[in-house]
Amino acid sequence: MSLEKQDVFTLRWGIIGTGLIASWFVSDLVLDPSTHRNEPNLIHKVQAIGSSSHQKGTAFAQKHIPSTSTSNGCSIYDSYAQVYTDPAVDIVYIATPTGLHFTNALDAIRAGKHVLCEKPMTITTSESEQLIAAARAKGVFLMEALWTRFFPIAKELQRALHEKKLIGDITRVFVDFGLDMPLEKQKDGSRLVDLRLGAGCLLDIGIYALTWARMALCGAKEDEGEEPAVRSAMVLKEGVDEEATVLLIQQKMGRQAVCSASYRYKSGKVFGRVEGSEGCIEIVGGAASKPESLVIRRKDGMETVRDFSFVGWGFFYEADAVAMDIRDGRTENETMPLEETVRVMRIMDEVRRQNGMKYPHEE
Repeated sequence: MSLEKQDVFTLRWGIIGTGLIASWFVSDLVLDPSTHRNEPNLIHKVQAIGSSSHQKGTAFAQKHIPSTSTSNGCSIYDSYAQVYTDPAVDIVYIATPTGLHFTNALDAIRAGKHVLCEKPMTITTSESEQLIAAARAKGVFLMEALWTRFFPIAKELQRALHEKKLIGDITRVFVDFGLDMPLEKQKDGSRLVDLRLGAGCLLDIGIYALTWARMALCGAKEDEGEEPAVRSAMVLKEGVDEEATVLLIQQKMGRQAVCSASYRYKSGKVFGRVEGSEGCIEIVGGAASKPESLVIRRKDGMETVRDFSFVGWGFFYEADAVAMDIRDGRTENETMPLEETVRVMRIMDEVRRQNGMKYPHEE
């Protein structure tokens, strides 16, 4: 049943994993929504933290949850199972390495918890489909945490391209996400090099490039009829992709998207460009995961720069959307639907197939 707008809704989170991405997410959860965004009727509370040790979980909470926060004093568990069975937890945020997502998310779903699982949701399409089936059977909310889709800049880009048609008919898209993290410099057992943990740049950062391309090519319903042909290349080191390039081709519509990811070199500030018959839009930011501005250049000489700066990391946009869905009884999100998770997983499966890249459990 939906709540009236004036009612305050509190969503109680269980956090699984205490790495970097979890620290960013929790830091945003504890921000006061009434002070920096227009969602004063939503409260996010970190109810529980699950880690490999009580000491590690306590240190994480002390560092990232202010003493003045309503989340201060949350439960600390030295196992994930205790988070899943905590009756005070409404939703579990999965922030473990990619190779653990499937098991962690499935365990939470089976315990009757709603789940927000970091991207990529799983390593393979089959695993994602199994999670979706389990969540639907259990009647719980499930979403892949592709936070970038929820930024105002992402929504404005889609409006500019597909509703306002500011650059006319879309012809080409270029998106690059590069980081300076060469594999030979990583420690043994790192998530970047250990295939058991889901190592590889395609699943780690290439998914962002594919996401921007999907938003640019497929923002309108009529665009979704033509699934793109996929061509690709990878640079593999001991079975791990250090670099990946994916070409998405919509032959009937005369469109192409070039999506690249690399651990060899950091991308420049202009990481994306959408070209059309009447101009182009550049996407600017520190990384493809965290965009900052749009530069619209039309062939008639008009140039517009739009800034989309905000407080914090920006994870609160997706957290707010999840809270509103759960508040209103929805088990799937419109901005990041489960079918979109499956579509992108299929593309990544095909890229790995073309380049002979497999994870241990696929052998």
